Amino acid sequence: MSRTEFYDDSNAPAPNSLVVAASAVVTDAEGRILLQKRTDNGLWALPGGGMGMTDSLPGTAVRETKEETGLDVEITGLVGTYTDPRHVIAYSDGEVRRQFNVCFEARIVGGALAISDESEELRFVAPEDIGALPMHHTQRLRLSHFIENRQTPYLG
Repeated sequence: MSRTEFYDDSNAPAPNSLVVAASAVVTDAEGRILLQKRTDNGLWALPGGGMGMTDSLPGTAVRETKEETGLDVEITGLVGTYTDPRHVIAYSDGEVRRQFNVCFEARIVGGALAISDESEELRFVAPEDIGALPMHHTQRLRLSHFIENRQTPYLG
């Protein structure tokens, strides 16, 4: 299934679902950030995805990171909440999603890096190298908030 992301686009289709999601900024011992190149749109992104009915939000970030990267992580902090209604995601199956994402900080506690059906490449990237990667602006916003080492989480 493919997806197209729209931001502040008057031609974007109207959302037909609202999804609660979580993502994780996972760092290694050198401070590099784990990113995945998504199979559905070819862009680099943080691991993350939709919350299930039996999940907590932190649990969603842990589960999605494991599913998408093979790594076991522990939540260590909160980057922020991201609820911008100008961000719409259209999927090839007809779903047009407005997403409410909570982005967490996490550290690796186990597992082994492994590509999933949602990622064509996984890479730990130095913060100063992130700008060179093709990425949706909403992912860049989360990463910039993490890199800024803000005293309080972003609420938006």
